[in-house]
Amino acid sequence: MTLHGKTAIRTFLFAPGNHARRVEKALTLGADAVILDLEDACPVAEKIATRPVVVEALQGPRRCRGFVRVNPLSTTFGYGDLVAVVRKGVDGIVLPKVETADELRTGEWLLTQLERENGLAEGSIDLMPIVETGKGLRNLDSIAQAATRVRRLAFGAGDFTLDMNLTWTRDEAELLPFRSAFTVASRAAGLEAPIDTVWVRVQDKEGFEASARHVRALGFQGKMCIYPDQIPVANAAFSPSPEQIAWAERVVAAFEAAEASGSAAIQLDGQFLDYPIVYQAERVLASADSFGLRQKAAS
Repeated sequence: MTLHGKTAIRTFLFAPGNHARRVEKALTLGADAVILDLEDACPVAEKIATRPVVVEALQGPRRCRGFVRVNPLSTTFGYGDLVAVVRKGVDGIVLPKVETADELRTGEWLLTQLERENGLAEGSIDLMPIVETGKGLRNLDSIAQAATRVRRLAFGAGDFTLDMNLTWTRDEAELLPFRSAFTVASRAAGLEAPIDTVWVRVQDKEGFEASARHVRALGFQGKMCIYPDQIPVANAAFSPSPEQIAWAERVVAAFEAAEASGSAAIQLDGQFLDYPIVYQAERVLASADSFGLRQKAAS
């Protein structure tokens, strides 16, 4: 799926910034984007020393987009993180625990100043806020509309369930209303579809796949990952299947033929087709094309 002129991001893989080998490997594992972490996965004693490490790691050639998760701006490390990592080669900044629109605007203003100081094009660095508290969810609509460089929101269920005193169950039924709020807020603000939370039961592959497919049906474009084996599962879950591609091609072809004969509502294999169904089929085909899947489906 192509959004804002770029291919949708199905997988964001976290890698602890202070582990050079894991960072190097993470960039080769097939994720659409990698997040080098200065926050939760990086010990306090190593945060400052890790800043140049993550910048250096993103200077070389790679096939994925490279993001850095900085510490919250409200912490001792947040501002210094931004000053250190806004450099050529860094595609985006992940800003955690965003709770207000003003906080996000501050982050965007700082990015703009640092881009100017470092000779980077203004707005060239992506900014993805993670909303992961009750206060953040309460302000979700204003957060979604606060910053011009933000393309998508992300949901962090770990801190959110802690903050809200919720039990994070395997079927995640308790997260449904909050996830739905992300898709509505994103759509209303004209953003890309949101990115879903990590799945912490790393040995539960079936549970992870069910979670990914569930949030895809809710309107999310991708999922944050913490384990390499999750990448191919999520990439598949957020991509159209060969069967979906074949059906979409039949829908578009049948409707084009119907339009040529003066009809805008037909049936195909017992299913009613009108413009919304056709537009959805066209979206499936656009997504397949963006990931290079139609050739594979036809071969």
